[in-house]
This record gives sequence, C-alpha cells and structure tokens, in this order.
Amino acid sequence: MTQLVDRTIAALRSEHDSLAALVRDLADEQLAAASGASEWTVAQALSHLGSGAEIGLAPIARAAGENVEAEENQTIWARWDASAPRTQAEGFLEHNTRWIETVEALTPEQRSELLVDLGFLPEPVPLLTALGMRLNEVANHSWDVRVAFDEKAGVAPESATVLLELLSGPMGFLLGFLAKPAEVATPVSVALPGAGLVIDDAVTVVDHAIESPSATFNGPAEAFIRLTSGRLKAPHDADVTVEGTLTLDDLRKVFPGF
Repeated sequence: MTQLVDRTIAALRSEHDSLAALVRDLADEQLAAASGASEWTVAQALSHLGSGAEIGLAPIARAAGENVEAEENQTIWARWDASAPRTQAEGFLEHNTRWIETVEALTPEQRSELLVDLGFLPEPVPLLTALGMRLNEVANHSWDVRVAFDEKAGVAPESATVLLELLSGPMGFLLGFLAKPAEVATPVSVALPGAGLVIDDAVTVVDHAIESPSATFNGPAEAFIRLTSGRLKAPHDADVTVEGTLTLDDLRKVFPGF
C-alpha cells in the first residue's frame, strides 16, 4: 500500500510539472479560451485546481501534526472566483506547488499511517484515499486545460494507471457518486484495459480480467478515466469503441460526469 501512496504522489508531481510548464507560457487570450470542462474557461479550471490545493493543504498538514489555521471554504472560493484570470493562473502555480511539496515531504511512516479529515466525508480517510481523490481532480481538470490547445490530449498514462488501481480498491466508493447503474437495464460486465467493470445494483471496478464479459471497452486506460468523469465525448473519443451488449453511449449514460 505504501508503494501505491508513493506512485500516487509521483503521478501528482508529474501532473503539476507538466501543467505548470504549460500555464507559465499562456497568454491572456489563452487563459480566456474555453476549457474541456463545460462552461469553464482555462483560467477557471486552473482556479478550481488552485482553490482545491489551498483548501486541501490544511487537512493534510493537520494530520501531519501542524497547527494550521485556514479560511472557510466559501471565503476561499469567493476570493478565487473574484480574481482576474491571470491571478487565477498564478495562484494555481503558487498553491499547487505548496500542496505537492507538503505531500512530498511526508515521511514513510506518515505516508503509511496518516488519517486525513477532509471535512466532507463521514470519517477521516487514509492518506492514500485523500491523495487519490486529489489525483482524480488534477488528472481530469489538467486534461480540461490541455485539451483547449491540443484536441488529441489524453489523461497522463501513469495517472490513469494509478487511478484505475485506486478505483478497484480504496477509492471504489467514489463510483457511488460518479455512476448511475440504473441507466443499464440488466446486470453487465465490461472488460477494461487490465481490469473490469461490473454494473449491477452498484458500479464496481475490479482489478482482474473478467471471464466472458458482456462487452469490451477498446481503448486505453486514460480513456476510461475520462469516461468516468464525463469527458469521453466527440471529438475526443475517436479511437475508442465498445463491443458487445453495450454501446459507448450506454456507458456515457452510466457516467454523466462532473
């Protein structure tokens, strides 16, 4: 499990470095461009990631034993929303850098033992769960930014691999929020790259191949991650097909996105 924590942190660092390199060179008109997230500009997607980093730093720092004072979430969101696009982009660079450096500084013992109170779940969660939820946000919203300038962009492969593993384990509960199993009339199973998807009363990702699946998802892991967040849409789905008793449109109904 500690190895998965380390891989998740490494994926988050890679996401930050690649997105930061892009953001530093964006002109004002590029920050105002439409992102891959419905109704958000590039700057607003960066604002979402930056405010999330600011809010998410305090729970991890507290779990590590620091005495941290933080503003109310509503106050933080209001400040970011009122900021100019350039300030939102620069704020993302500042706060996401601080967040990733704080996480990277955690000791091996902290990485394996910390429980983090995120404030919106019934109880504190292992650090891995908190990191995984952040990676899901960062990987998808980083794609939102990058696809504004590259229509062939995908979720980073290592992030997708880690997220698929997390969804089949400690982050499986997230599917309860992301998926609508009632959109499929009968129980089905879907072969995924290196994993499987089961749709019944609930939606479950399993970490092994499914024998005799109802359907097969033909596409990379990153495409499945984008599917779960509602981002596998034309024209960004050209290389993905689904064969069997389900169609890609059926799966899109199960995962309407966020």
